[in-house]
Amino acid sequence: MTADAAGHSRRARRVFVSAMLVLTLVFAALGTWQVQRLFWKLDLIARVDARVQAGPVPSPAQGEWGGISAEKDEYRHVTATGTFEHGKSVLVQAVTERGAGYWLMTPLLLSDSSLVLVNRGFLPAAERNSAARTASEIVAGPVTVTGLLRISEPGGAFLRSNDPANDRWYSRDVDAIARSKDLMPAAPYFIDADATPNPGGLPIGGLTVVQFRNSHLVYAATWYALAIMTAAALIILRRRRLI
Repeated sequence: MTADAAGHSRRARRVFVSAMLVLTLVFAALGTWQVQRLFWKLDLIARVDARVQAGPVPSPAQGEWGGISAEKDEYRHVTATGTFEHGKSVLVQAVTERGAGYWLMTPLLLSDSSLVLVNRGFLPAAERNSAARTASEIVAGPVTVTGLLRISEPGGAFLRSNDPANDRWYSRDVDAIARSKDLMPAAPYFIDADATPNPGGLPIGGLTVVQFRNSHLVYAATWYALAIMTAAALIILRRRRLI
């Protein structure tokens, strides 16, 4: 082997070893990041569970709207008292444990003349235009709603955008619904009503799904395994004098 060839071979080996070391460090760093994400997710789940299980408190008033965030407010157990504006209700397509249908979203007029949208519950698809449904959803006079504070769902669903002009809704987009129905001032959140029965049995409340995907442990194990495999391969190649 000529001197030039030998020098080229040594440089190639150094580049290969450096690349393997960098990959090992990158995989280990990604595994550590996933461990950090795991503890963040566990803390989030614990905080949300504490909010759900806590006793209900008054829903945020108009002066508090600016400070509302998903991180600290979503799934808070709240109450609100007011009068339903049934004529401005909307139906939002939904898929639940009871099948396909709609969420019945009705604005609640509060004592300070502000409004908050209430997801009163689920309506089966077959009940969308039934007379029984129309009669059962009408609740006259002041009411107190108890449920979970939820953050707006802007835009629509996967591959489906909300269509306010035709009153077709695929997500609970508070701002778009408020503008479409002239609900001002409207809270930047909505309330998922609890399972308290409604007259006539419809809509069906209490179907909020409080669930968080938590695969960070699997991801961490995968990245750490790749780091170990890369380091082991490098050691084996070095011992066999292949690099």
